[in-house]
Amino acid sequence: MAIPSSTFTEIVTTTLNAYSPKLADNVELNNGLLTRLRKRGNTKPAPGGVKLLENLKYAANSTFKWFSGLEALDVGASDVLTSAAFDWKEANCNVVISHLEQAQNSGTKESVHNLVKARIEVAETTMRNNIGAALFYSNTESGGKAIGGLQHLIADLPTSGIVGGIDRASQTWWANQYYDFSTQLVTASSTTIQHAMNQVWVNTTRGSDMIDVFVAGATYFMYYLESLQANQRFTNDDTVSAGFRALKFMGGAADVIYDANCAATRMYGLNTNYISYRPHTDWNFVTLDEKASVNQAGLVIPLYWKGNMTVSNPSLQAVVCA
Repeated sequence: MAIPSSTFTEIVTTTLNAYSPKLADNVELNNGLLTRLRKRGNTKPAPGGVKLLENLKYAANSTFKWFSGLEALDVGASDVLTSAAFDWKEANCNVVISHLEQAQNSGTKESVHNLVKARIEVAETTMRNNIGAALFYSNTESGGKAIGGLQHLIADLPTSGIVGGIDRASQTWWANQYYDFSTQLVTASSTTIQHAMNQVWVNTTRGSDMIDVFVAGATYFMYYLESLQANQRFTNDDTVSAGFRALKFMGGAADVIYDANCAATRMYGLNTNYISYRPHTDWNFVTLDEKASVNQAGLVIPLYWKGNMTVSNPSLQAVVCA
């Protein structure tokens, strides 16, 4: 079996290591939801731990009281904090270079660099597409090994199921809001979509804390688009500058964006202060040293990602579904 030259190996390693941070950035910046989370500071790398933890404020401080003069005050401890624990999810994609390709491109550093770059671009597209799709997963895909996405964190029927180790059936404060056209006996259309959005927006608004983006699949995005008058189709400049067209909702209180990975008849109303994309600090599209394939005449450079999506306040999140 041919042995890779040290020069070839050095160029491959240098190229991949230099490109890894760019790959992580490109994955985040080529997805409307991740772009929004990044803008809000909620693409939060995690350094490790058995689980991904989100600290929760789930109850009011019970010591509050109105009093007069020297009346005794309540100084008892209040149990107001807990944590949700999310599993780590892992993904791998391999950059493969055959010995024939190595031989064909071993003449100059430029040819090696171009070969590796081409392979990285394929891996980047593959990782970007798969991570983008997983943002909407239900936590059951690939035997539960894939990201627990929005369909898991913000359930169509949030009366059961365990999210972050907390059972929504017994902990009703951990349930998200939802509007189901079928249970409301309403037909989803361009004339009814805004009422559904209005309802979940009201249900999730707490003062200035409110939904800041709706992410919709093809059908519901089209319903919303068709429900607007031509002069209402304003876009958000920040979102447009990032390459994503966004409509406005509630006078600009929230954006409405389309994502092809979202189910056609589903729309998520997100308060992105409480939704996070959490890659591992040291495993965010990291490449390891090249390995010789045991059953192929070639090199394999593994690319890894570890992390998950988390939520810290589902009650301020919503889904419109049918």
